[in-house]
Amino acid sequence: MTAKSPLPPGKFGLPMVGETLAFFTNPQFSRDRHKEYGPIFKSRILNQPTVFFKGPDANKFLFAQENRTMVAKWPKSTATLLGPASLAVKTGHGHRIRRRLMVQAFRPRALENYAVGMDEIARDYCDRWLQLGEFAWYSELRDYTLDVACKLLVGLDQGSKTRLGTLYETWVGGLFSLPIRLPWTVFGKALKAREELIQEITGIIGDRQSQAVNPKEDAQDALGMLLQAEDEEGNRLSLDDLCDQVLVLLFAGHETLTSALASFCLLVAQHPEVWEKLRTEQEAVGWNLARSPRQNELNAMTYLEWTLQEVLRLVPPVGGGFREAIADFEYGGYRIPKGWSVLYQINRTHDDPELYDDPNRFNPDRWNPEGKKSNPGFGGYIPFGGGVRECLGKEFARLELRILAARLIQLYNWELLPDQDLSFVIVPTPRPRDNLKVRFTKRQKKSMR
Repeated sequence: MTAKSPLPPGKFGLPMVGETLAFFTNPQFSRDRHKEYGPIFKSRILNQPTVFFKGPDANKFLFAQENRTMVAKWPKSTATLLGPASLAVKTGHGHRIRRRLMVQAFRPRALENYAVGMDEIARDYCDRWLQLGEFAWYSELRDYTLDVACKLLVGLDQGSKTRLGTLYETWVGGLFSLPIRLPWTVFGKALKAREELIQEITGIIGDRQSQAVNPKEDAQDALGMLLQAEDEEGNRLSLDDLCDQVLVLLFAGHETLTSALASFCLLVAQHPEVWEKLRTEQEAVGWNLARSPRQNELNAMTYLEWTLQEVLRLVPPVGGGFREAIADFEYGGYRIPKGWSVLYQINRTHDDPELYDDPNRFNPDRWNPEGKKSNPGFGGYIPFGGGVRECLGKEFARLELRILAARLIQLYNWELLPDQDLSFVIVPTPRPRDNLKVRFTKRQKKSMR
């Protein structure tokens, strides 16, 4: 890098405010700026000079720079509410140590155990939706994913109906708010909810430790595994660590999954040709719906996998990720000063016509390996991020998506109700503006062994 290297093109907007309002309210913000300035541009978001990157080369560069010229960066409200010990806000050695411990809760054997619990909760909710008939599905999916997260992560039944579930909703509502520490603000209420959530989680941990008899039998959920997890030197997570990690796991296992499931249900309803292919495949697999699916059956659901991949491409639950420059560096011929924020963009990568033919079209068949352009390569498909910070619960999420989707496709019909706005609210995760109102019925004709 030379002193003469220019800053990226773009504008900072108004003092202090910058272009924050446009960034959070205009879904076309970065697309419009890229058209004007090219693949890299600067702005001011949340009073911070911010550089926007897009494309696989930019993603590969950024993922390789972790702890070298960049570290993970969250908005102040998010970092504060997630907590100082949270894996999400840790960098360097602290991040590596915690990740090694937490990954033990998401190994293949753990996922096999989770599948049974996921399917039991899915059955209960499908019965409930059948009784409701017509309802706003998004809020129901929020309860479903929170119940799954609470049961499989901390062993709490029907978490959405508990005090922890009520506190969680207040807490999560402030994660991407203005960090104004006043009791009546969204952030202030979320801070108070965090304090009470920590008390609830501490009580759950205390009960688990006092009742522990056989460590192997007790480790049936993520918390049980984290209580037993040790690093190479025999170190375990402290109580503060455990509380913050439980919070980040609940968030990761709830918000993004709700968004992905809602997008799946919407897109399939809008594309009957996809629905028919999904049903044909499910009947060929022959999964006995009286039990949870086995791994070989899930592996045989190839078209379902393509469909879910396409959902996550077209409507990624996370639009991108922030990093902070910890040293001056250069990319694409531009100088990025130390202290600036860098935003890599999942959504702008996924709608790149150089990577995907007709990128705004919902087309699961694009993932057929026999197709002309089915593999965008490393950095071109990143719904779970990438590098050392790739989503820890990626396989947990994929499993939960497949189990509910397969049961829905085999047994039920749903119809989008008229006179609703199906456009997406983007922040904090994409959701249909009118919360996806549907008519839910039992499928009359199905093949079942």
